[in-house]
Amino acid sequence: MLSRARRLHPALRRLLLPTAPAPSRAPPHPPHHPAAAQTSKPFQIPFRRHLGSPPPRTPPPASQPPAVISSELPAVSANSVCPGCGITMQSSDPALPGFFSLPSPKSPDYRARLAPITADDTLISASLKSGQLREGLEPSRGGEPAAAAAETAEAKGEGKVLVCARCHSLRHYGRVKHPDAERLLPDFDFVAAVGPRLASPSGARSLVLLLADASDFDGSFPRAVARLVAAAGEAHSADWKHGAPANLPRALLVVTKLDLLPTPSLSPDDVHAWAHSRARAGAGADLRLAGVHLVSAARGWGVRDLLDHVRELAGARGNVWAVGARNVGKSTLLNAIARCSGVVGRPTLTEAPVPGTTLDVIKVDGVLGAQAKLFDTPGLLHGHQLTSRLTSEEMKLVQVRKEMRPRTYRVKTGQSIHIGGLVRLDIEELTVGSIYVTVWASPLVPLHMGKTENAETMIKEHFGLQLQPPIGRGRVKELGKWVRKEFKVSGNSWDTNSKDIAIAGLGWFGIGLKGEAVLGLWTYDGVDVVSRSSLVHERASIFEEAGFTVSQIVSQADSITNKLKGTKKTNKKKESRTSTSPITAPEAVKSASTIDA
Repeated sequence: MLSRARRLHPALRRLLLPTAPAPSRAPPHPPHHPAAAQTSKPFQIPFRRHLGSPPPRTPPPASQPPAVISSELPAVSANSVCPGCGITMQSSDPALPGFFSLPSPKSPDYRARLAPITADDTLISASLKSGQLREGLEPSRGGEPAAAAAETAEAKGEGKVLVCARCHSLRHYGRVKHPDAERLLPDFDFVAAVGPRLASPSGARSLVLLLADASDFDGSFPRAVARLVAAAGEAHSADWKHGAPANLPRALLVVTKLDLLPTPSLSPDDVHAWAHSRARAGAGADLRLAGVHLVSAARGWGVRDLLDHVRELAGARGNVWAVGARNVGKSTLLNAIARCSGVVGRPTLTEAPVPGTTLDVIKVDGVLGAQAKLFDTPGLLHGHQLTSRLTSEEMKLVQVRKEMRPRTYRVKTGQSIHIGGLVRLDIEELTVGSIYVTVWASPLVPLHMGKTENAETMIKEHFGLQLQPPIGRGRVKELGKWVRKEFKVSGNSWDTNSKDIAIAGLGWFGIGLKGEAVLGLWTYDGVDVVSRSSLVHERASIFEEAGFTVSQIVSQADSITNKLKGTKKTNKKKESRTSTSPITAPEAVKSASTIDA
């Protein structure tokens, strides 16, 4: 019977053998689809009565109602603001800032569990029945189903935060999705945007958090904002003393990224006093600070004390503004404060090692309590920092991301120290035989110590190659003119650093000597360089040797240089062989005939 059925017409074989129907060209319609009712009946076989009575038909399953697509999607209007960076969102042009991609619509039961599997279900494979594969149940939170876990997270406010495409790329990939659109981003001027509120004699109490990077204090300290706060305080202090209503703004100095400094060798009291003196040196003696806090948002150091102090100074209805240079860590600190305050849900501010992550003023809700408001502001662009001139790849080399380690040289008169292709320190005059110079900068930036008389050769042959940044010889001219600044330093101890020469956006030199010295520092025009009291007094126990430091950049540049030299030598050998090759036979005959003539 089976062999006979195989030779029959396909339509008959479908009736005899219990096999699955052959796929048709057109896609099948679901049971509830309107087109399902309009389909024609199967082909009627004229001699069906000769094969016996057909099997009884099973009643068709009840048609399921069509799935309802959820329309509860976040609408993007002209006034929608990205909670990660503060820019106005739009969904029309992906190349413009603030682009937002709408999520795909989903059925309300897309997280629903599958129906239980029964043993008599013939459509389920044996592996699925044996328990080797379980669909719809994922181990989450100690065996809790994934759907239930997701519903619990949504009930607690821990759902995903909808941000613009730029913030999404920064959060997940650490880079900007459309670098060309960065030139279209608006610049933020804190003095023009928030200055009138601070200068107004009426209004809510104002508290300004002046943030400065511990590894680049003088370069990242917001001097203009500090001077504005000091001027507003002086203008309103007289009215406040006489009992008149006056908005007397206060300032808190917050030193971020404390974990980047060699903390075991530092005293908190010494760093506290040092930061207070440097802030007054940058903003003037009129600056009155309500306090100084040393924090590390990455490790949670000092965040709780800062939050308590901010709540005390802001009161029930105050406005708190977090201000600082680009990449100083404002958003990271405010997210740490939000976690410390117990805010429901995940922090929403975008954190990335890219300068200029925040684009507009963002209000952080639920942190200070009552009616007090906390605002995150875009990073201030400081043109006197070296980082403002570097590309994204060069920034990765300069940024300090781990605890800084000292690199110490013992140098004499007539020697120089290079930090990449950005800075050179010349030892011009000494009252002693030698001094100790400790470099505090990113470990990815290569160093070089050699004779000052070879400085021009270093610029021509090694800048952009062994000495990076800048990356590439063409970038050397783009950074600007190379200028010199003179510093006279003195010290009374060989064991510790007495003075620092700080370069904004890069790091600093620690000078240890017992006597006097005249130093010449070369860098690009417009970069701020200051002499200050020493922050870290220690130096390395093992000194660096003359020449280039061991680094991946130097080794790669050396290999490229050696390949180029080898290619030139090979070409010269080929040319010499060609010039000294013997005369061929036709040329010899031609020359002989010429001589005979």
